[in-house]
Amino acid sequence: MKKFAALCMAVLMLSLALAGCSAGSKKVKVIDIRLTDEEYAFGVDKKQPELLTKVNEFIKQIQDDGTFDEICDNYFEDGTPQAVTSAQLDSSKDQLVVATNAQFEPFEYMEGDKYYGVDMEIAAKLAEYLGKELVISNMKFESVLLSVDQSKADIAMAGLTVNEERKAYVTFSNTYYNASQKVIVKESDNTFKDCKTAADIEKILSELKDGTKVGYQNGTTGSLYIDGDEDWGFAGFENIKGVGYDSGSLAVQDMMNGNIEYVVIDEEPANSITKAINELA
Repeated sequence: MKKFAALCMAVLMLSLALAGCSAGSKKVKVIDIRLTDEEYAFGVDKKQPELLTKVNEFIKQIQDDGTFDEICDNYFEDGTPQAVTSAQLDSSKDQLVVATNAQFEPFEYMEGDKYYGVDMEIAAKLAEYLGKELVISNMKFESVLLSVDQSKADIAMAGLTVNEERKAYVTFSNTYYNASQKVIVKESDNTFKDCKTAADIEKILSELKDGTKVGYQNGTTGSLYIDGDEDWGFAGFENIKGVGYDSGSLAVQDMMNGNIEYVVIDEEPANSITKAINELA
């Protein structure tokens, strides 16, 4: 994966928090086994069916002409991430208001006052395609869908996994990315070293002592995977106490500080967080 030019603020804060740790405990690793199979899509305001049609046309266009692959290469290969600027909200202008949670690198994150990430670069090109000015509304992940449902934003672009429960708030576009949940552990942790499948990991998780704490980003699929959700088809783990955070980086920080055992988060954010932390170690 491409080396990012700079680290997001959450990871910078993480480096300070880890400064007092012993040298051998600073690094983390991702267990390279997919726990789930998910698809990302954009969540469009139900009251704007014409926007949904245009979004789907746009997704097909960028997939067909190679633009989507070029954007992904900026974050997963050797390309250069492109900064995206948000205009100020102005009801007198023709604007596309995008709801996001910019703590989900490499899909959405900030450096200074600029936005970066796969979704943010797509948002910029979508606004251009629609002939609108782009406004990015950054908020907690739990508020993203509600913002669109309340017509405070036109579309949610936040690494959203498609699910029936979320369809109560938005109409999903065609899917554009396949995703999965993975586990982050301390580099010295060998609990999962013999695991070959998701079932192997789930068996170990289910056998952890009662009250074991596992972190996740609030409102994400990782939280549902750990806590359980019938609509999503996740049984959850009765022996595990799930602990929610505003970002995956904060969850990993708490793991490194010894307050939780593991973190479950989407695959690419897991890779980004791990890479950033290990470069600081």
